[in-house]
Amino acid sequence: MEVIESTLNGVKLLQPKVFGDQRGFFLESFNEKMFNQNGLPVGYLQDNHSLSEEAGILRGLHYQLEPRSQLKVVRVITGGIYDVVVDLRKGSPTYKEWKGFILSEFNHRMLVVPKGFAHGFCTLTTHTNVCYKVDEYYSPEHDRGIMWNDPELNIDWPVSDPILSAKDQQHPLLKDAEINFTMESVHV
Repeated sequence: MEVIESTLNGVKLLQPKVFGDQRGFFLESFNEKMFNQNGLPVGYLQDNHSLSEEAGILRGLHYQLEPRSQLKVVRVITGGIYDVVVDLRKGSPTYKEWKGFILSEFNHRMLVVPKGFAHGFCTLTTHTNVCYKVDEYYSPEHDRGIMWNDPELNIDWPVSDPILSAKDQQHPLLKDAEINFTMESVHV
């Protein structure tokens, strides 16, 4: 597996080796030894799976406050997404910066989203299945979000009028969001 560093500290793209033939393909999406050798997380507690039936569905921007923040490893099983991470770690040289990545069933890439980052994605195709591992259980009392179209972040989403859940329509702007991450409080 190739580990590709991003410009945001701790955010990594993982490119697995894909072995294909006329029958299809095989890949390892997780190998504890390889993850350890590359300084990647291995202590996952929960696997999540979302299905988005339509293109243009936007989920996010989500995060959990400390002490229940989550590290995620995101992977697309079918379809494709534009996956966005935002650095919310006060004191970070990339604080309030965002980066977008294309993850799809065709490129097989996975995204490591460290603790202290907001995360969201927009579906690029119909019938998109996204799976992600997290290292902390879901905690409703720590669950928070930021409005997807916050003008301070100015994220270049591939849609201007996305399909949103009722919850995602109610997130505050970054300037009003509850955030308790610092570079010291989360480990990359």
